[in-house]
Amino acid sequence: MWISSFRDEIHDAEFGEKGERLRRILRFVQLTWHGSDASTIRTAEGTTIMATKVKELVEASAATNGSPLISNEKLRQLYATMLKCRTLEERARVLFKQSKFTGNYYAAVGQEAAAVGTAIDLRVEDTIGPSHRDFITGFIKGAPLDKMLCHLYARGNSPDKGRSSPAHFGYAPLNVITPASTIAAQLNIATGVALANKMKKNDNIAVAYSGDGSTSLGFWHEALNFAGVHDLPIIFVCQNNLWAESVNLQFQTRVPDISVKAQAYGFPGITVDGNDVVAVYRVAQEAIARARRGQGPTLIECKTYRWYGHSEIDPAKYRDPEEVERWKAKDPIANMEKYLAGKGLFTAEWKQEIVDGFNKELDAAIEIADKSALPEGVEALDHVFSFDIRDRVLNPKSYLPSY
Repeated sequence: MWISSFRDEIHDAEFGEKGERLRRILRFVQLTWHGSDASTIRTAEGTTIMATKVKELVEASAATNGSPLISNEKLRQLYATMLKCRTLEERARVLFKQSKFTGNYYAAVGQEAAAVGTAIDLRVEDTIGPSHRDFITGFIKGAPLDKMLCHLYARGNSPDKGRSSPAHFGYAPLNVITPASTIAAQLNIATGVALANKMKKNDNIAVAYSGDGSTSLGFWHEALNFAGVHDLPIIFVCQNNLWAESVNLQFQTRVPDISVKAQAYGFPGITVDGNDVVAVYRVAQEAIARARRGQGPTLIECKTYRWYGHSEIDPAKYRDPEEVERWKAKDPIANMEKYLAGKGLFTAEWKQEIVDGFNKELDAAIEIADKSALPEGVEALDHVFSFDIRDRVLNPKSYLPSY
């Protein structure tokens, strides 16, 4: 059973026998992510719990179990980053409908907590392997907005020189791998990066993102198996939004929690409420620390939901409207607003300041993209081979063998 919270217990706890029991439970949540069921943790008392909605438990017990509180500054940063990601994606959807860029767009609206919670504290030297739906992970890691918009517009001054717009944003200066059209292929590349980090004996890590549909493909299993065999410093983040395009999760797997699949590869797996950014952040911090210590991979399953269709050309009529509205009511941004307000950290005015300021940044980036030139057709073969192929294509006779 997926238990979303145990806040009633913690609210009633005292620092007596029950408080000590809850401190032990917390350590299980944070450190014991494996066993007979990787998505649940069984305590010595026989209680089975889920590692979701952990913020109340963490904050009530942190002072005595050695785990630091999440600072108010970090809580506000988590919220502000989610809000900016939502604003960026909604603007991108509008730009696509205005034919500002071609191809397609795969919005992650509704899934912001999963991306922000796992990527917000990564170092420049750390690598991320995004999927086609993870445009916002580049922004979270610090990619400049003008570069991201020029990428969407396929401009010649974009990081990829206009070659892989719009669903494959990569940014080498921050170690953001360019996503592959082949589903789950980015996991293999990120696993290779993790192997390189281990061979170099540094403490840099990789974080690879994928959806629930990817878990049915060979690439996904090959990457996890190799990472497990070699104890690589990598975190696999599965954003389980219940739908692989139009295919429901029940047709992808028989297990209720994808995290249990980590057992087959010999490393921890954990399922977390993917709409609770604090829970995701706490779990991700443990996984990142394990990887940096050389303790190997972790699979984090974030149970979440995409609000819109698979892409901007998908009306998603295969989904029950009631299901969509039920998940929209779990909006990670609205939920975080309530949480912050309860701590005196949120006002509507502050939210508006974030949105207004970020929209100005977006406007400036869009203006740059609008004014930037498309690449010349003759440049298409540049950067494909290690030698200059332009002359070979334009002057084929000069390369014919002579007899």
